[in-house]
Amino acid sequence: MPIPAPTPTPLIDGCDVHAMIPADFRLESGERLMADRVQGRLLGPDDGPLIAVAGGISSGRFPALDAAGDPGWWPWLVCRGGAVDPARTRVLAFDFLPGNDDATVTITATDQARLLKLLLDAIGAARLDAFVGASYGGAVALAFAAAFPDHIGRLVVISAAHRTHPMATALRGLQRRLLVFGRAAGQEAQGVALARELAMISYRTPEEFGLRFASTAPAAAGDAYPVCDYLTARGVAYRQIMSVDRWISLSDSLDRHAVAPERILAPLTLIGFTSDRLVPIEDLRDLAARVPVLQQFVEAPSIFGHDAFLKERELISRTLTDALLPLFTRSREIAA
Repeated sequence: MPIPAPTPTPLIDGCDVHAMIPADFRLESGERLMADRVQGRLLGPDDGPLIAVAGGISSGRFPALDAAGDPGWWPWLVCRGGAVDPARTRVLAFDFLPGNDDATVTITATDQARLLKLLLDAIGAARLDAFVGASYGGAVALAFAAAFPDHIGRLVVISAAHRTHPMATALRGLQRRLLVFGRAAGQEAQGVALARELAMISYRTPEEFGLRFASTAPAAAGDAYPVCDYLTARGVAYRQIMSVDRWISLSDSLDRHAVAPERILAPLTLIGFTSDRLVPIEDLRDLAARVPVLQQFVEAPSIFGHDAFLKERELISRTLTDALLPLFTRSREIAA
């Protein structure tokens, strides 16, 4: 029988943590970050297995519902009764750098992994029992496993591969040029909104758009069609949370992502979707064929395309529960 996804309930027992970035810390590009610290958030008991979670470039240290009941970016997964349950696991999420107040930098997924390692050191954690990463967070998870093989137990990667496809780079490259054009024209907020509209088209599928939106023509040429109203709303909302410099940095970071699968020594559970146009299923099949320890590879159809990692609750919850089960079996054995 299918396992229904849990209903999120508010979490109140969490705390922010941070690690200072050493003055001599340099990115792989040789550049320095403006920020002097990396910010994270811990949920759950101190004695539970430590699981890091990371999502797309818009994600951060609030994956779950906060104390006020406002939703984070993965509230149906990181919740009481969820596959990543803070009632029995210690959950760590963190903010990708650069921040919204920083300048553009050339940063890689490996750089983000190194920043996460600083955070682990700051909280006194020798290793992650598991890293669950999706989209950009999946790239960071793979980079962390390659860079710090002795500091990770298990790996779950969703909607991410070991390399970036040129078609995804083409789409994101156009978004970056829109951002630069908007800034040069004195319309920075509008540039962010338009780039986000283009991004939303690449995240979803034609099938979903066909089901959701009527093709009714507006009164005059140049007026908005129903689907355009949706995209406009998404663009306006995004310009409140993402700066031009941060988006250019993180978008470019995605396109620089490349990890040799043979370096991923941690047991890997991989989830991919056949409708994902940003991370083609063929690339995930290649990753699955080349990693030394493949625990499970799940490929599935989804009307949601790349955004399936945010929408396919049942499949992801069930697969993740199975992937993380050994953590709790081992904990019971140690306790006995």
